Amino acid sequence: MPRAPGFWRHSGGVLLPALLSPLAAIAAASTARRVAQPGWRAPVPVICCGNVTVGGAGKTTLALDIAARLAARGIAAHMLLRGYGGSSRGVHRVDPKDPVRLVGDEALLLAAVAPTWIGADRAASARAALAAGAQALVMDDGLQNPTLQKTLSLLTIDGAFGFGNRRVMPAGPLREPVAAGAARCQVAVLIGPDQTGVLDLLPPVLPVLRARLVPGPEIAAHAGRRVLAFAGIASPEKFFTGLQQAGVVLAGRLPFPDHHPFAEPELREIIAKARALQVRPVTTPKDATRIPSALRAEFDIIGVTLKWENPAEIEALITALPWAAP
Repeated sequence: MPRAPGFWRHSGGVLLPALLSPLAAIAAASTARRVAQPGWRAPVPVICCGNVTVGGAGKTTLALDIAARLAARGIAAHMLLRGYGGSSRGVHRVDPKDPVRLVGDEALLLAAVAPTWIGADRAASARAALAAGAQALVMDDGLQNPTLQKTLSLLTIDGAFGFGNRRVMPAGPLREPVAAGAARCQVAVLIGPDQTGVLDLLPPVLPVLRARLVPGPEIAAHAGRRVLAFAGIASPEKFFTGLQQAGVVLAGRLPFPDHHPFAEPELREIIAKARALQVRPVTTPKDATRIPSALRAEFDIIGVTLKWENPAEIEALITALPWAAP
């Protein structure tokens, strides 16, 4: 995925968003017609971790957190997503050993913790998951996908980016107007401090849960040490900042576009840079799925998890879902 244009973040003094507004209006109307279609209703709870912006807002991290909470309750949750960046078509159950070019990087992250299905038709994926024993379905993205009815939709918001310039594509990063997306959600999940005033744009009746990203336990081995950090995610700076806040010293930082397909010569160049600096190269679990297995030992992987301001709130939402009687 190429980097988003700079004016998507701030439109002040930029003429292009205004010139693109007719196309944005067409895109918003198209999305509104699509989401108005009735979807298939599954006999088990469907939890959608969605958003209204293009790119990362923390949806996959949120989906992984919810899957872990369901597993702790003994509920067999299956994950559903499109499989962005993969060549697979139709419904496909992801094998953790699948090549990233077939299923995409996010699918491999999810498949490492729970049965995972990819496909544009979420209803078809849901039926396959149910046949395989799913007791709950967790959607990573899909708020704008109408094929499957959602029991609980969470509007995932990156507190640092917010809604960008608050315009719909191509004039801005929104998939649909904020009000339209929020109206189909039962709760918002704000990840990180609200740095752009997004809370003022949400319906006053929409509950807001707060969380922040924290490095995984593997960060302990790197605290106080120098590293060469690189990432091809929606916001590489979030990864770099998280490392620094945990006490890691960045000898260098290499940002790449989201879902960047690392070529072997490129990876060997990163290894050479790290050796020249006498440090280890570190990256994210998502990026690691795009590193050939033969080279993966050359890199250290540091993940992130969600730390909830009030974990009881997300647990209460899960408890309130319409679970079938045992």
